[in-house]
Amino acid sequence: QVQLVESGGGLVQAGGSLRLSCAASGSIFSINDMGWYQQAPGNQRELVASITRGGSAKYADSVKGRFSISRDNAKNTVYLQMNSLKPEDTAVYSCNAKVVTTSRALLSVWGQGTLVTVSS
Repeated sequence: QVQLVESGGGLVQAGGSLRLSCAASGSIFSINDMGWYQQAPGNQRELVASITRGGSAKYADSVKGRFSISRDNAKNTVYLQMNSLKPEDTAVYSCNAKVVTTSRALLSVWGQGTLVTVSS
């Protein structure tokens, strides 16, 4: 079993910053790509940012220059630093990890999600 636990969401004013964390635990051999997704009310879940094990990152156009993804492989943790937040960033943010388990199975694991609310 592998679990992802997110933290760091909350209420912030427009222009403010938040830092999300997502820690993986369980029967982990290694973690390949990790990513953050957002789902606003009435919308589909969309990729915000992803990062490879080697640290190569990709971003959605809507967050380029404002958000930064990073990871600590020793802690099996991925972070999302969100700056210059806008009301349209309001969403539930979920992390995802492509995990190789100790039995060498490949799993796509999701966290429970954390709500980010940006007030105008």
